[in-house]
Amino acid sequence: MDNLQKLSIPEQNVVKEKTARLSVISNTGLVILKFVVGFAVGSVSIISEAIHSSMDLLAAGIAFFSVKKSSEPPDEKHEFGHGKFEDFSGLIEAILIFAAAAIIIYEAVSKLLSHEQETLSMNLLVIGIAVMGISALANWLVSRQLMKVAKETESIALESDAWHLRTDVYTSLGVLAGLVLIRITGITILDSIFAIGVALVIIRAAYDLTCRSLADLMDQSLPKADDLRIKEIICQHASDYAGFHDLKTRRSGPEVFIDFHLVMPKNISVEQAHDLMDHLESDLTVEYPRATINIHTEPCNEGCNRCGEFCTYYEKHGADTDKTG
Repeated sequence: MDNLQKLSIPEQNVVKEKTARLSVISNTGLVILKFVVGFAVGSVSIISEAIHSSMDLLAAGIAFFSVKKSSEPPDEKHEFGHGKFEDFSGLIEAILIFAAAAIIIYEAVSKLLSHEQETLSMNLLVIGIAVMGISALANWLVSRQLMKVAKETESIALESDAWHLRTDVYTSLGVLAGLVLIRITGITILDSIFAIGVALVIIRAAYDLTCRSLADLMDQSLPKADDLRIKEIICQHASDYAGFHDLKTRRSGPEVFIDFHLVMPKNISVEQAHDLMDHLESDLTVEYPRATINIHTEPCNEGCNRCGEFCTYYEKHGADTDKTG
């Protein structure tokens, strides 16, 4: 599908579930392959990659569950929907990445500090190199699909899973390079050094995911660019109302919540006010199709003729102008 945004919400949810399932299947095969080859070769970097992929598999399972759960409609206990399941899963996935990095660093440092020379099977090293190449290619293809669906459906769970796999691509290529150098030079200590490099790369990804997930769990406002765009859409109808204020936004998984007060001229009828709110909601949902919009109307108490002027002023001066006219 070239543009998932053209699909209905239920159809998007089906695509999200299928994509999450693809990640689970791919990771299961790679975990088994890496562990078997890692222990056969005796390479801590390959085993570290297997541990990393195990966390990816667990994360993929969590993402699949959260995507399925978040697609459920609101109920009596969750009247605002289940979108937070995706935010929570993103946080759990970040914690899993930190855990994987800690395990990898511990194993690699232990190898470096031990006085025993690490023993690798040079005959099987070529198989390890091939496995890392297969892993990098498979994860790149799957992560690309995950990221595409995540961006078009605004799914943080799928985006988190995509970043998991994307870091696996980089780390697999790093381990592959290390194994090639070991094959060429015979310096086995490079195996542990590259394993530590793997851990440092995925720690960065874990930090970014933690920040993203916590922001949504704490109901942080949408990015400034989104708030400005919402104000711009509201201002397109500036001639029909007296002003607006108290714009509040937040995200819950793929769902967006927009809340603001709309100040109406006193001579406007209830029907006219309702029609205007319908137009505003329609325009906003074009840009934010998964948005829940709550507009509170109130009468204008000013005896002036400045209706709509604040929007022109806003375009010239930027923020802090969403006040009643």
